Amino acid sequence: MPKSFTMPRAAEPLLRRQAGLLSTLQCEELGIGREVRRRMVKHGRWTSPARSVYDTDPVPLAHRVRADFFDHVARWRTWFALLLHGPDTVATGGCALVLHGVSGLPRDFSLEVARQDRSPRQRRHGVAVVDHAPFPTVTIGGREVARIDHAAAQAIPKLSRQNALAVLDDLARSHRFGPVDLAALHDLVRRRHGAAMLHELFGLVDTRSESPAESFVRLSCHDNGAPPDDIQALIVMGGTVVARVDFVWRLPDGRWLVVEIDGIGPHSTQQALVRDAPRQNQLLASGQVIMLRFKPADNDKPGGVGAEIARVLAAHRWRPGQYTGAGTHIDLPAPARARAYPVIWPELSGISGQITG
Repeated sequence: MPKSFTMPRAAEPLLRRQAGLLSTLQCEELGIGREVRRRMVKHGRWTSPARSVYDTDPVPLAHRVRADFFDHVARWRTWFALLLHGPDTVATGGCALVLHGVSGLPRDFSLEVARQDRSPRQRRHGVAVVDHAPFPTVTIGGREVARIDHAAAQAIPKLSRQNALAVLDDLARSHRFGPVDLAALHDLVRRRHGAAMLHELFGLVDTRSESPAESFVRLSCHDNGAPPDDIQALIVMGGTVVARVDFVWRLPDGRWLVVEIDGIGPHSTQQALVRDAPRQNQLLASGQVIMLRFKPADNDKPGGVGAEIARVLAAHRWRPGQYTGAGTHIDLPAPARARAYPVIWPELSGISGQITG
C-alpha cells in the first residue's frame, strides 16, 4: 500500500453520514480495492468490525474523544447494522429512530433491520433481521428507513418505561407530535407485544421535558406518588426573572421545593454549576425555597430520585393536585438584605440531593 494513499474525496460525505464506516461494496465503488483494504487493516489504519464492514477510524469506538460521543456511538451502531446486512435492508425500530434524530434511546438499544423482500436472514453480530408487517418508509442518507411513527411503534415496546417516555417526550418536543399524532402512535403500539405497560405513558408526555434525564426523573416522581406541580418554571423576584428551574412543588406552608438536575442542558459543565451558584443563593435568600440537586445517575438508585423527593415532600405534608398555577411564573419576595448561603454541590460533598434552605 503506498504511503501516499488518501481517502477519495467522494468518500467524505459517506464517512460523515456513516460515522466513519464503509461497506465492501462502497469501497469498490470508490476505487478502494481489496488489496488496499487488506493492507489498511493490517497496518492498523482501519479496522474491520465484521466481514464486509470497515471502520476508517483506528481509535476503538469506546475510546474516541468527541463532544457528541453518545450520538456518534448510536450512529455508528446503526450504520454498522445497515452495512452488515447489505444495501437492500431497511432501518427499523431503534436504528430508524436514530436516523430520524430521536433522542431517549438507551445506549445499548436493540439493533434491527428488515429486508425489503421480507426474506429471513440469520442474526449476525447482534443485529436482528426482523419481519414486521408492511410499514411505510422514507429515505434518509440514501437508505430506506421506517417512517418515524412506525419506527417508534416498533421500538418503544422493547424499551424500559423511562426510555419509552423519553422517546415520546422527544417526539412531542422536537418532532411536533401533537395529540392526534400521539393518539395514532398509541394505536400502533397497542397492537404489539409488551405494550401493556406503556399505555399510561402517553398521558405523561410533556413537550417541556428538555432531556431524557428530565423524563426519567419525572417518571420516577410519578411512580413515587410525587408528580411535579410544574416543570421548567420561571421564578420572578422584584419583577425580574431570576431563574428557570427544572421541577417545583408548592408546599403547604407557602414555600417551594425546587429540584435541579445537574449535568444536563444548561447545567452540563462545572463552569455552569459555578454560574448557577449566585442564582441559587438568590433563591435561598428569599426564605421561600428549599432546593435539591441531583445528578442523572442518582436516578439509577433503588426508587430513583422520586423516592428521595417523595420523602422530603411527605415531611412537609405536601399532597398532589393542590397547586393550580402550573404554567404561570412564580413570584418570590425580594429579600431586604442579601444573605450568603453555602452552596453544597453533590459532586464535591459526595452527598446526592443535598437539601439547602
